Amino acid sequence: MGHTPYGYRIEDGKAVVDEKTSEQVKELFSGYLAGLSLKEAAKKAGIDCYHATAGKMLQNKHYLGDEFYPPIIDEETFEKAREEKRKRAEKLGRIREPKDEPKTDYPVKFKAKPLVQKYEDPYKQAEYAYSLIESEV
Repeated sequence: MGHTPYGYRIEDGKAVVDEKTSEQVKELFSGYLAGLSLKEAAKKAGIDCYHATAGKMLQNKHYLGDEFYPPIIDEETFEKAREEKRKRAEKLGRIREPKDEPKTDYPVKFKAKPLVQKYEDPYKQAEYAYSLIESEV
């Protein structure tokens, strides 16, 4: 397992909610939803971290609770923060939609039967593939 997320501590091999830091996590979420920047919301919550770290905290699903971590944030607050983060990113033009790349069709000058056998030895596989060539066009 990686490091323990902010707001938790490990006791007897189990994750438990740390009262002080979990309140800071809740304040981070509420400050961000109140309109503060990531850095300002973290600062107001008493969390000394970078902008990117605060952003990752808002996306950490462990705060919702799972098989190892007890919940700190309710699902509604988590989703509102996620939507707010996306909305702000769109406003700043930071959402990149994947472009439809044109399908490249490479012209070939031969016809071949489909591959049906697989060999572990790459040389044997290549020999087999070349044997499937029916004719040159």
